Amino acid sequence: MSNNHTPTSHFGTPSAPAVLSSTLPTAADFVWPLSARIFLLLGALSAGASVVFGAAFAHLPVFAGLVPTAVQTALSQQQFHALGLLLVGLAIRVSGASRYLLAAGWLMGIGLVLFSFNLYARHVFGLDALRGLVPWGGVAWILAWLSLAWGVAAKQR
Repeated sequence: MSNNHTPTSHFGTPSAPAVLSSTLPTAADFVWPLSARIFLLLGALSAGASVVFGAAFAHLPVFAGLVPTAVQTALSQQQFHALGLLLVGLAIRVSGASRYLLAAGWLMGIGLVLFSFNLYARHVFGLDALRGLVPWGGVAWILAWLSLAWGVAAKQR
């Protein structure tokens, strides 16, 4: 037996070495789905904004050195769900956009607005009109994580 084996195509004719043909990227390898880019962008912007908000809240006169627990919770939840948005964007890139992964991303964004931004508006600007929507932000986040789990699990079947 000889170890000098020449790779062949499906038709039995010699083909390019497998190492070269399987590692060369194509143009499609560099194209990310629009939805993946949107959720990655939203996640990155939300993470950056959480750093800005954290610094601003530490120095705003309205808090006078003590940031309320609700604002601290909103900030930590924003940071956590910004990472969730990044995860959704990467999941879409890896496995393709499904309705569950898309729902996960949009629900995380909705949760940010209804929960975190609503609490910021209430404590910084005194806007209390939308207070009743805060729990719905939490519900949106719960549904987002369930959608992400379902979307990832459904791709494995």
